Amino acid sequence: MRPLALAISLSIALLAGCGGGGGNSAPTRTPPPPLARGPAICMGGSAADFACLGINLRQRLPPAELGGGSANDVWGWHDPITGHEYALLGMTNGTAFVDITDPENPVFIGRMPTQTVASAWRDIKVFEDHAYVVADGAGAHGMQVFDLTRLRVGQAPPQTLLPNVVYGDFENAHNLAINEATAFAYAVGTNTCNGGLHMIDILTPNNPLFAGCHSDAETHDTQCVVYQGPDSDYTGREICFSSTGNDFGIDDVTVKSAPVTISATTYPDLAFVHQGWATEDHRYFLLGDEFDEINFGVPTRTHVFDIGDLDAPVYLFAYEGPTAATDHNLYVRGDLVFEANYTSGLSVLNIGDLGNAELAEIGFFDTFPTSDAAGTSGAWSVYPYLPSGAIIVSDRTTGLFLLTLQ
Repeated sequence: MRPLALAISLSIALLAGCGGGGGNSAPTRTPPPPLARGPAICMGGSAADFACLGINLRQRLPPAELGGGSANDVWGWHDPITGHEYALLGMTNGTAFVDITDPENPVFIGRMPTQTVASAWRDIKVFEDHAYVVADGAGAHGMQVFDLTRLRVGQAPPQTLLPNVVYGDFENAHNLAINEATAFAYAVGTNTCNGGLHMIDILTPNNPLFAGCHSDAETHDTQCVVYQGPDSDYTGREICFSSTGNDFGIDDVTVKSAPVTISATTYPDLAFVHQGWATEDHRYFLLGDEFDEINFGVPTRTHVFDIGDLDAPVYLFAYEGPTAATDHNLYVRGDLVFEANYTSGLSVLNIGDLGNAELAEIGFFDTFPTSDAAGTSGAWSVYPYLPSGAIIVSDRTTGLFLLTLQ
């Protein structure tokens, strides 16, 4: 546990244990004070109530101010016409849209309700000026398509926003990936395609079209790219790096009617292959295993593969972080890795020579200060790609965080 988080946790524990009386009388309990909103500069290891290193808090919006429910996935959008930036936050009951152009004064524009029922799993991705939203465990939800240019209209917030269209060739989906270079979406963990890649042509945003299945393995998450890495056999091919729970899979989906599994790789102490992201040169892949911390009692781990040969990836090493927190979602931007690690919040790692195991934490922001233990409370995801440099983090309990590197 990071130092400030430990102090707050002990304080809350003491408050919970105090109170007098005997018999059947209930003790008097003083609840902990609400967490700070921001802004707060990270100084001396803390930014207001949050332990930190090298990351400032611009603002925090609790879930109750974003339509209620708890938070899950998050994505972002930069409007190329107006220059405004937006956070798209998945909630159990829908999707919240927040204008974060001024990150210290964000504006909750409105919420798109869930298509069916509440769900703890909602996933959002963006292609050009449209958002695509799926949900798991929510019946026949399908994929909601929302025209983000509608956010430019100056109606009084908060609004109830409805999708432009709903793609219904699957019911539920655990996750969604989009390859912006090819205009294809990949829904995974659906009730179709054996839970594998359900491929959708989204070139015409309001008319998504089924393009094919890759059904070799039930898939939890994927990243699909036009490959430009060192393996010349696949240059220019559309490649998906898939986390299947059981292995790290690499698939060639260039021909949607005939996708091919290139390789499937495991590693020591595998518990559940959850999600990962390739380095920008497509030479390495960094992966999070959601349950290795829980099952094996290891510190927060980031697994690193050499994918210079897509037919035979090589497992290199596991970077171990300073806490026991469970990792969840990570993304690579340049030589930085942004990780949402549940109870320990956001961790930022610097990529050195991965062939020599050079990976080190250079910053963190603990969005869930009461614990750093393994488990699934805390930061769900992070979006680090906005032009302004704002970093968006979603925490299941404490809400939407707007952060910046120092």
